[in-house]
Amino acid sequence: MLPADPGGGVDLDLTVPRHGDRSLAEVVPSLLAALGVPGHGTGTLVDLPPLRAVALLLVDGLGAGLLRRHAADAPFLAGLDDAGPLTAGFPSSTSTSLTSLGTGLAPGAHGMVGIAMRVGPSARPTLLHTLSWSEHGVHPDVDLREPFPPEQVQPRPTLLERAAADGVAVTVVSSRRFEKSGLTRAALRGGTFRGVQALGDLAAEIITAVRGPGRRLCYGYHPDLDMLGHGHGPASLPWRMQLAAVDRLAALVAEHLPSDALLAITGDHGMVTVDRRFDVDTSAELTDGVALVGGDPRSRLVYALPGAAADVLATWQAVLGEAAYVVSREQAVGDGWFGPASSRYADRIGDVVVAARGGTAVVRTVAEPALSALPGQHGALSAEEQWVPLLLARTP
Repeated sequence: MLPADPGGGVDLDLTVPRHGDRSLAEVVPSLLAALGVPGHGTGTLVDLPPLRAVALLLVDGLGAGLLRRHAADAPFLAGLDDAGPLTAGFPSSTSTSLTSLGTGLAPGAHGMVGIAMRVGPSARPTLLHTLSWSEHGVHPDVDLREPFPPEQVQPRPTLLERAAADGVAVTVVSSRRFEKSGLTRAALRGGTFRGVQALGDLAAEIITAVRGPGRRLCYGYHPDLDMLGHGHGPASLPWRMQLAAVDRLAALVAEHLPSDALLAITGDHGMVTVDRRFDVDTSAELTDGVALVGGDPRSRLVYALPGAAADVLATWQAVLGEAAYVVSREQAVGDGWFGPASSRYADRIGDVVVAARGGTAVVRTVAEPALSALPGQHGALSAEEQWVPLLLARTP
């Protein structure tokens, strides 16, 4: 049962991430401890026996609640030991979650605080789209990897770099198009990249990586469950068929594990179906006093014009009402949404922070036409979006 299941007055729309305790940031330190990498104790999530090799499979969009309700479509995954559930962090979005996973840090500490976030000097701020590493809302894409190097936007060492420095053979297995992406450089630098095209070579590369000699750590990434959840809705028939394919992928990798290796499987967020939309781009109220709007439809970062932050907060609270939590930057940080926050990244967090409730989405039909139309969304603080599993598999 998820910690945020109904009962006891629990607000299922407000699951504050459990940074430093049960979040994605604690996963890799636990695995490195089992590999004998110094500085990680015995692991904060689960005590594992000494291991020679570990494979970590990140399934984009694999929420704990969704997996539990559709266990019949994923019997292998549903039958594994679950060391979770874990909270994804806020926003519960891919770039933020992958950076927490890769660095062992909360979003407020690593600075990747949204899908679209403000970077650069205050006199000439830029809205950086952290998935494409381009200028948000500008078409065609403007590549920002040179003016905003990922290693400077997220300068903290990754756990992959630390493992490699200790002599662990580190491999990153993901789609070929992500090899030199800004997000890979920011969150997952430090390993040998193996580009893949489909489930078959994803499984084969993970198996090959952990079967080599010596200590080994392999991170594998599967994007398609999230893609179908966005396009068709979580729990739709296409989504369920993809979940069944992911289940077979995990089973194949587990079947070929060496006896001294472990397969760990987790997700970066869950997903909800949206049925109510507020459109920022067509609302004079929601754009009054606003310089930039970042984040995504379930978690907006609103950057106010100088001197307008209080008025923008009041307006957004009045317009959205019970459809979203609308708070100031100071309250969001103080309430722990971003975890321990570094002051160097305060300007990246909006003056106003929005976490949608229920089936609400705060869309931008002009700046984000395709994203605004998608039925499946994530990013907020609901239990459905926050809780993800941590499944463990070893050869019998």
